[in-house]
Amino acid sequence: MWRDCKTRWDSSQKAGFCEARISHHTASRCDGESVKKVNSHFDRLIVLIMPRTQRNDNFIDKSFTVMADIILKMLPADKKAKEAFVYYRDGMSAQADGEYAEALDNYYEALTLEEDPNDRSYILYNIGIIHASNGEHEKALEYYEEAIQLNPRMPSALNNIAVIYHFQGEKAREDGRQAEAEALYDKAAEYWKQAIRLAPNNYIEAQNWLKITGRSEIDVFF
Repeated sequence: MWRDCKTRWDSSQKAGFCEARISHHTASRCDGESVKKVNSHFDRLIVLIMPRTQRNDNFIDKSFTVMADIILKMLPADKKAKEAFVYYRDGMSAQADGEYAEALDNYYEALTLEEDPNDRSYILYNIGIIHASNGEHEKALEYYEEAIQLNPRMPSALNNIAVIYHFQGEKAREDGRQAEAEALYDKAAEYWKQAIRLAPNNYIEAQNWLKITGRSEIDVFF
């Protein structure tokens, strides 16, 4: 399991980024008829985002950028918030095309403008995904941790941290560093248990690994 850390990023996490980002804007910056219009388009966006089992890993739905343009025009947000969303949208588009440097530039610009802690957490999270995809695991961990500090209820970030620690544990085990491997596996287990508590129906492979290795806790799964 998880032999290649670069390819194990759950596509549903990126979908979750799209969903949470837009739903937050619709909830906090719209009212009345605007909510109905935005939610109508938002519902269409959710349909367009397919679950992990129907996507390749590390896939970001490009339909998001199309729907984001529509939603952006309807958001009664201030200029700064809209500018932050535009940079975020452009970052997602670049990331979908594999243009990671361009994506990072846009995400960094979004961070300079975005003030909402929840929205900032998702920007940081997506920056972490890029670094992880590039094999820059320590940088990825830093951004995931920053995201969790702002938004502790983000199972996808907790899962990604666990994936990295598990991958590092596998490498240590292959190199004969058994004690280090066990310590890394324990770290992975702690983050997976946190993720599963928040999303008990997700991360089935991780749940099985926790049980097989004797690292599960009975209350995690209920």
